[in-house]
Amino acid sequence: MNGIEWIVDAHGCAPALLRDLDVARALVARIIQDLELRVAGEAQWHQFPPPGGVTGLCLLTESHLTIHTFPEFASLCLNLFCCAPRRDWDFEAACVQAFRAEAVTVRRVTRCYVAPDPPLAGTGSRTVGSRQE
Repeated sequence: MNGIEWIVDAHGCAPALLRDLDVARALVARIIQDLELRVAGEAQWHQFPPPGGVTGLCLLTESHLTIHTFPEFASLCLNLFCCAPRRDWDFEAACVQAFRAEAVTVRRVTRCYVAPDPPLAGTGSRTVGSRQE
C-alpha cells in the first residue's frame, strides 16, 4: 500500500490575501471537504504580526495538511499527506482563485510503506539508515 503527498508552491500571490487568515482557512476547509478528509482534533493557526503571513496545521486521521504563507515573497507553501491513495485535486486552480497566484507548482509524491527489494550485488547502491547511497 502507498500513500500520496502533494507539495504545492504558489508564487506571484496577492500579499494582502496571503495575510488574510480567513482566506487560508477557507482554502484548507475546501480541501478537507472536497477530498473527504477527516480532521483529528482542532486545526492550529498562527497569524504573524504584519507584514507576516499565516501558518496552519490540520492533523488528519489520514495524516496532515499544512499551509504557510509568505506575503513578503508573494508566495505560499502547502503540503497534504494522505496515508491512503486519494484522487487528484486541482491545487493550482484553488491557489489562483484564493490568492491570485500567477504560478503554481504541484508535486505529487507516492510514499511507499514497504521497503523496496534490496539492490543486486555490485550495483553500487545500498541503504544506510534511512537514506540510499
